[in-house]
Amino acid sequence: MTIDEVIFDTEERMLKSEDHVLNQFSGVRTGKATPSLIENVMVEAYGSNMRLKELATITAPEARMLMVQPFDQSTMKAVEKGIQASGLGLNPASQGRFIRIVLPDLSSERRQEFVKICKRIAEEGRVAVRNERRQAIEALKKTKNDGGVSEDAIKTAEADVQKLTDSFIAKVDQHLAIKEKEIMTV
Repeated sequence: MTIDEVIFDTEERMLKSEDHVLNQFSGVRTGKATPSLIENVMVEAYGSNMRLKELATITAPEARMLMVQPFDQSTMKAVEKGIQASGLGLNPASQGRFIRIVLPDLSSERRQEFVKICKRIAEEGRVAVRNERRQAIEALKKTKNDGGVSEDAIKTAEADVQKLTDSFIAKVDQHLAIKEKEIMTV
């Protein structure tokens, strides 16, 4: 790999890490109901673990309610059980062909718990970005060992990788601040 390829590849992987953090944040509850809150809940169905979005249609007909309609009615109990076991503090209620989930008001303590969860997710994102930096620096050293690349070019590339790392960590921190504000807004 050339230096430019290493840097481009590293930027792509860091972008994926940032996107993963944003996806994880979407599953953390704020004041209103959104389907993304439960779409990644794991449900044991058909002999394996599947995401809820693969088993059912999820809608938010009201600001504080979610409706889940399983594609296959035989998975209704498994979907309910998966939602209860998700650790989100939700109580699904079966109503014929639908499962209705009314979101309770968030207490101050519960909001603080969600902020802690978001901080943990953000830290995992920062670690992922730093791991990408480490891999990039190893790849750059490998290109140096393969020959044809000066040490100055490697040092410049390492500085570029560090700038990328700092940039993506700042983006993760910015996303965390926005999500934290969203959760704490009553």
